[in-house]
Amino acid sequence: MQSSRIAEWLSAGPLLADGAWGTEFQKRGLPPGECPDLWNLAHPDRVEAVASAYCDAGSRIILTNTFRANAISLPEADIRAVNRAGAEISRRAARGRARVAASIGPSGKMLLAGDITAEALSAAFAAQAQALADAGADALLVETMSDIEEARIALRAALTAGLPVVVSFAFDTGRNKDRTMTGATPEQVAAAMAAEGADAVGANCGTGIQSFAAVCRRLHAACDLPVWIKPNAGLPVMENGQLTYRTTPAEFAAYVPGLIEAGASFIGGCCGTSPAFIEAMAPCI
Repeated sequence: MQSSRIAEWLSAGPLLADGAWGTEFQKRGLPPGECPDLWNLAHPDRVEAVASAYCDAGSRIILTNTFRANAISLPEADIRAVNRAGAEISRRAARGRARVAASIGPSGKMLLAGDITAEALSAAFAAQAQALADAGADALLVETMSDIEEARIALRAALTAGLPVVVSFAFDTGRNKDRTMTGATPEQVAAAMAAEGADAVGANCGTGIQSFAAVCRRLHAACDLPVWIKPNAGLPVMENGQLTYRTTPAEFAAYVPGLIEAGASFIGGCCGTSPAFIEAMAPCI
C-alpha cells in the first residue's frame, strides 16, 4: 500500500523533481575534485542560485547540496553545520513552491571488503538524517546506492529522523544496464526497500535515460511503492578538455511520457541535466 506520508504529494499525479547540482556548480566556479557540499558554508549564495533556478524552471521537489555530507566522506567537516545549511538553503529557494527532499549519498566504503562497520555507517547516516530533519527538510532521499546492505543501513538510520524516506539506486552494469555495481536487480532492491519501510524506491544516475523506462517498469511491478526516477543526460565525453553531456533537453524530455507510462511518480534529472531540462520536461508532466 502506498505510504500515506507522501500519498498527498502525488494526489494530482507525477511530480517534477530537479536536475543535477554538481555540474551546475562547476558552471559557477567549483574546481574539479572539490567537494560541493562545503559550498553550503563557503558560497551559500551560489548554492541557493542553483536551487532557485530549478524552482523557477518548474521543479516541485528539489534536493539539497548534501550528497557527501556524512562523517565518513567528510571526516574533517562540521557535518551538522553543512547539512543544516544545505537544508536551509533549499528551503529558502523553495519558498513554498517546492518540497525539499534532502540528499544522502553512499559512504564510499565497502561493507563486504571490511572498509567500514555497519555500526559506523549507521551512526553516520543517522547523524546526517537528523541534522537535515532538524533544519526543515520535507523528506530524505538516500540516493545513488549500489549495495543493498548499505542501503538498508542508511534507510533504517534515516527513518529514525521521522521523515518520509526515498531510496534510489544506480543501475549501470550488466548487458542491459539493469543491475547495480554490486549486481542487484530492480526486483531485489524494490523488495528489500519495501520490506524495510521505505516510502518510495527508485533509480538515478546510470548511463542515460534510454534504459530507465525498463528499470522503472520493473521497480513498479516489484512493489507497491511510488517510483523515483532521475537519469543522467547520457554519459559524458571529453571535448576541448572538458566533460560534456551530449543529450539535449528536448531529447531527454521525449522519454518522459514513457517513464510515466512505466509507473514513475517522481521524474527529474541527474548528472549533466540543468534547469533547461526541467523546463523541457514540465509540459510532459
